[in-house]
Amino acid sequence: MTPQQGRDPDQEEPRVVIRDRRRIDPETGQPRRPSPGPQAAAEPAPAEESPAGGAVEDVVSSAEVEAVQKQLDERTTDLQRVTAEYANYRRRVDRDKSVAAELATAALITALLPVIDDIDRAREHGDLSGAFAAVAEKLQGTLGKVGLTAFGEKGDAFDPNRHEAVMHAEPSDVSEPTCVRVFQPGYLLGERLIRPAMVAVSDPAGPAAAPTDPVAGPPPAEEPVAAPTDSE
Repeated sequence: MTPQQGRDPDQEEPRVVIRDRRRIDPETGQPRRPSPGPQAAAEPAPAEESPAGGAVEDVVSSAEVEAVQKQLDERTTDLQRVTAEYANYRRRVDRDKSVAAELATAALITALLPVIDDIDRAREHGDLSGAFAAVAEKLQGTLGKVGLTAFGEKGDAFDPNRHEAVMHAEPSDVSEPTCVRVFQPGYLLGERLIRPAMVAVSDPAGPAAAPTDPVAGPPPAEEPVAAPTDSE
């Protein structure tokens, strides 16, 4: 007897069930949402679908955002403070470098002042000529480029901060203390005083004496009044 001859005609044949578990719909290309099975109905809803769970997550997220914002503000404040301190440090360094360079230049020029004085005296006596004159002009031109300027002329108002009075001349018809002679010029390096000018100063003349009459002569002197005696 064959298998087909021995099968009971009343017995139902088992059905074949084919489930499509593909996560992407082949027709639309969109992801499929999983269909709830018999066990999914018994499982609790996910945390994001629960109103209470969503509120808890929102509270936690806000606290984290506040903490991160606080740290960001602190780091920003620290960065601004460090940036300001670094800018101040750079300004101090640049200022110190400028002052150090100016002091070094002033020291070098101070050492060269006797040479400059000799050149000026040679020029006054007419001894500055030839190659020596060319070298002197080049030297003074170079010193002028670095900011060296001479001052001190006859007729200048006396300034105790820039002039050194080595002699006082007789009073003359000037309205203020005036330099009437310059023995040695002064020098400035920018605004820095390298050497004061050595000058002779004349002060304004005092009030004029009372005029005399050439005919009558000088006014008579007042006679002293005698003190009264007891007999009077």
